[in-house]
Amino acid sequence: RSDVRVSGQDVWKQGNGAFTGETSAEMLKDLGAEYTLVGHSERREKGETNEVVAKKAAYALEKGLGVIACIGETKELREANQTVAYITEQLDAYAAEIKDWTNVVIAYEPIWAIGTGLTASPDQAQEVHASIRAWLKEKV
Repeated sequence: RSDVRVSGQDVWKQGNGAFTGETSAEMLKDLGAEYTLVGHSERREKGETNEVVAKKAAYALEKGLGVIACIGETKELREANQTVAYITEQLDAYAAEIKDWTNVVIAYEPIWAIGTGLTASPDQAQEVHASIRAWLKEKV
C-alpha cells in the first residue's frame, strides 16, 4: 500500500558496525524506513541522555532518514511546574546537533501519561504546544 510508511523505533548514533542490539540508519534505510523515532521515554529510561539522543537524530538525518524527535516530562517535573524548562532542555540538545529541521517532527508525549490511565488535559497539552511553537520561532 502506498499510504503506509515504515519507521524505526530507534536508531544508533553511528554507522554499521559491532553494536549488538542497535540498528543503524543504513539498516533502516535498506529496509525502506523513511523515519525513525529518537528520544522515546523508554530509551531515556535506559539511560540515554539528551546529548546521545541528539547525536542519534543528527546521524539519522545525515543518512537521509526523517526524525521523530520525542520529548516529554515525568509526573514529578509536571507537579514541580518544570515541564516547559525540561522540554526546552530536550529541544536545546536537539538544536545543538541538528542544523536543518526540514525532516524533523517533534512528538510530545507526557511520560506520566504512558500506561497510567492519566491523560493530559487540553490546557496542559496547549501549554506545551505553545512553548514548543515559541521555541521553534526563536531557535529554528
